[in-house]
Amino acid sequence: MTVLDVSGLSVSFDTDEGIVDVLDRVDFKIREGETHGIVGESGCGKSVTSLAIMGLLPKPSGRVTAGSIKFAGRDILKLSSTEMRSIRGDGISMIFQEPMAALNPVQRVGNQLLESLRTHRSDISTDKARAKCVEMLGHVGIPAPEQRLREYPHQLSGGMRQRVMIAMALVNVPDVLIADEPTTALDVTIQAQILELLKELQRDYGMAVIFITHDLAVIAEISDSVTVMYAGRVVERAPVLPLFDGPQHPYTKGLLGSIPSLAGEPKTDLTTIPGMVPTFFTMPSGCRFSNRCEHAQGRCSETVPSLETVQSSHGVACMRWRDLAKVAT
Repeated sequence: MTVLDVSGLSVSFDTDEGIVDVLDRVDFKIREGETHGIVGESGCGKSVTSLAIMGLLPKPSGRVTAGSIKFAGRDILKLSSTEMRSIRGDGISMIFQEPMAALNPVQRVGNQLLESLRTHRSDISTDKARAKCVEMLGHVGIPAPEQRLREYPHQLSGGMRQRVMIAMALVNVPDVLIADEPTTALDVTIQAQILELLKELQRDYGMAVIFITHDLAVIAEISDSVTVMYAGRVVERAPVLPLFDGPQHPYTKGLLGSIPSLAGEPKTDLTTIPGMVPTFFTMPSGCRFSNRCEHAQGRCSETVPSLETVQSSHGVACMRWRDLAKVAT
């Protein structure tokens, strides 16, 4: 059953230079219990997508200009701010990218957890709410949870702060959890622990997870399906194994090709994608990857490619793939 359906989502921002279209017709669906990865370079629109889903785009500069976001059959873009507050943190919750910035530095951990819980569970007593917070801190692997409730964020390590963020996101047992780069700035050992924790908590609660990252190795480990984004557009979408075994879009191939391999020759240069992501004021009018693509032709910078189906659940937005598919048939 589909629990979240993002369709044709477009987002614009007002800037000093004018209006910029940051997201352009983003589509993906996620089913109950599924982990859906969103991957791409910095600035491709991953975090903006998550903020749009949560109704947290900066106001008044950011706004959704088209599309729908259906949660449990309701288009949450049409809800009032009060109705959206009842969903945010309860039906849909989020682990933010930087825990030190997301946690209030002058509030004890316990107060922040209690606020997250009692915002949606006002009928619960203080003692029961506190016990629930202690239980959740223990569940995410924080030792001496009673003591941690009384501490401030600066007294915790980076890994423990991230676990507090996970506890805050899960304390109301959401249907959908958005994890925005939850392992950024953590060392490799702590990253592995956080990823394993998320998988364990997903099994326990049966929630759907949207996992946002630039790390394809993490996507391969944790995701069931993947959306690849570039410059605010979806360029490829597929189940995780078909994507890694047979990437179709040149950008996806470039990302996968840049991953170091143990089978490769030692001390050789890594494969890179030439060029830079264009600014939103200098985007090609057609395929936004055309200025970096070795297969680009004249029409690629003029025609916007639609997401075409390669197989039953594998889609790619590429003019060259369309030509190759015609030749094959």
